[in-house]
Amino acid sequence: MTYEEALTYLTAHGQQHLLRYYPTLTPAQQEHLLEQISNLHLERPQFQNREAAAQQRGHFAPLGAVTLEQIAEKADEYRRIGLQAIRDAKVGAVLLAGGQGSRLGFDHPKGMYNMGKTRDLYIFECLIHNLKKVTDEAEAYVPLMIMTSEQNDAETRAFLKEHDYFGYSADNVHFFKQETEPAVDENGKIFLNAPDQIVLSPNGNGGWFSSMQRAGLLQTIEEIGLEWLNVFAVDNVLQQIADPVFIGATIASGCASGGKVVSKADPDERVGVLCLEDNKPSIVEYYEMTEEMRTLRNEDGSLAYRFGVILNYLFRVDALMHTLGSDFPLHIAHKKISHLNEAGELVKPEEPNGYKFETLVLDMVHMQDSCLAFEVDRSKEFAPVKNAVGVDSVETARALLEQNGVVL
Repeated sequence: MTYEEALTYLTAHGQQHLLRYYPTLTPAQQEHLLEQISNLHLERPQFQNREAAAQQRGHFAPLGAVTLEQIAEKADEYRRIGLQAIRDAKVGAVLLAGGQGSRLGFDHPKGMYNMGKTRDLYIFECLIHNLKKVTDEAEAYVPLMIMTSEQNDAETRAFLKEHDYFGYSADNVHFFKQETEPAVDENGKIFLNAPDQIVLSPNGNGGWFSSMQRAGLLQTIEEIGLEWLNVFAVDNVLQQIADPVFIGATIASGCASGGKVVSKADPDERVGVLCLEDNKPSIVEYYEMTEEMRTLRNEDGSLAYRFGVILNYLFRVDALMHTLGSDFPLHIAHKKISHLNEAGELVKPEEPNGYKFETLVLDMVHMQDSCLAFEVDRSKEFAPVKNAVGVDSVETARALLEQNGVVL
């Protein structure tokens, strides 16, 4: 893209201020800025009408799950089906690891956080250990695709290489970067935080499959012949990955996807719930639930909206292909965003001053025709590390690790 092309394009969308410092930039900086502008896609809804681009929700209804008791009755059969799928190279795993550990007071990739007390035990190590338990049983590797971000890609790659991928096969580890979205001010103008740098933020975990496509990994998936992808979050140290019982149950169900769920501890627990929305599988966030939804109970006294998600999903690859190019619902967050003011000074606001746009993996569930809600024991599979102290903290996750026999 040339300067003239950029100016015409930006002017048509009211964003020509992005070229304000262009004459003062070096040739390399000018090229860097023009490359960013060429990737903006300003015709998209969030730049035309932010409110119209926001997610519009439909009619919710409860969705039951295959319960712990039901799973136990058929666990051997499910395990056999799942292990065979792994041995046949039909299953891949996708680790969403684009975030930093800033909420833990840790200015590095969250997966590098050390959970150990008397020894080193990193979050990445916990997750790969959980995956290795399955691959050792199957005697076959599961391709592990790790989504990083622009911010943490180099450090993540270097860390895992330095630690020899914690015993996993380096040939079966693939990295790809999460795509980004520009942040805007209250009037929809895109921010700069340097004369040649647009403020770009990760586009949310819903962009993982399109980011894989952009990185060329869909060709790898096709070459291997993968039929299922298990996608999971970095911040749950008890996350069971490529779980053969989960895989087998989902395959046996004939569903296009599956989601691991836990029974909510109480009606007000702050977790999203797997449910139906307009008769299709979906997830309702805790803050979207009405008082009636939160407290509604079945005849046996259990909560109707009972099954909270833990960001561990299984998707059929052919069903995922249909999501490419789809208009994902946008989740719009009002945030404090550092930026250059009109005087060219870097401003770090104390109050929210703009918006970031995200897509979420939970919306991919709603794009599927069916989803098996698969209940797991929260004490064995749900130890989130979201906060430095308190609920879902390093302390609570360490306690759960020890409860599960992990030496810290």
